[in-house]
Amino acid sequence: MKALVFDIRVNSLYSIRIPFTWQSALTYPILPPSAVIGMLANALQRHKNNKHPLEYLNLIENDLLWAGSRLLTPCVIKSYTTSAIVKWEDILGGKFTNALGRQYAYSKKLQIAAILKSDTLISNIAEALKTSPLTCGDSESPISLDSDVMIKDVAEDIKDETIQTKYPVHFTKDTKIEDGNGQVYLMHERCKKSGDNFPLVSYMIPVREEQKIIKPSYLKIRGSNENVFKIDEIGYVLAKPLAEEEKGKAIGKKRKSKKK
Repeated sequence: MKALVFDIRVNSLYSIRIPFTWQSALTYPILPPSAVIGMLANALQRHKNNKHPLEYLNLIENDLLWAGSRLLTPCVIKSYTTSAIVKWEDILGGKFTNALGRQYAYSKKLQIAAILKSDTLISNIAEALKTSPLTCGDSESPISLDSDVMIKDVAEDIKDETIQTKYPVHFTKDTKIEDGNGQVYLMHERCKKSGDNFPLVSYMIPVREEQKIIKPSYLKIRGSNENVFKIDEIGYVLAKPLAEEEKGKAIGKKRKSKKK
């Protein structure tokens, strides 16, 4: 088990759309876990290019223990009106474009981290990241590496009473936050559905807002029942217990079998 850690520089504005925000699309300030997984899978597929893209996605999701991102520099989010061509032919006076509101964000630098079980897969992804074009969420948001791709040791089964982290954490009614600042967002933990099961999960992102500028922060959490990992020279991260993930997959498979 190792962790993959690297910094990214945003080449322009980025917009990672929050699900179910269509008429006025909202954006996350960071990459949700699903976007991190998608980035790694796309990089590996472009580098290897000998399997269907979904096979690489399956490979990573089956091996992944945790994925996340965090701001390293302040972030600004603004709303713009975008116009897209929806058809190329129409009668005189017809409408060829639509105009929808959409949020775009800008932050100079973010950090990406992922913990995987296979050391070989980690090495392959690290090599792929150095040679493949990268995006954060969609093809409209290109990014570049801004650091070496580091492979770090990971300690597990941490039993500390209080944990401080700079990465997003699951947020429930039982989450006990002692210190720090954060904002709650609904995020997808994975890219692929398990049957009909594809829930949005509440995450608290460690940030604080000052004069409409979002700045990186931290969270100090007491008595978490989640799996706690410590990435060497990076710090603590909290992951959902494997038992809960397996339970979610089982529910999805059960719904799928009933539907058939």
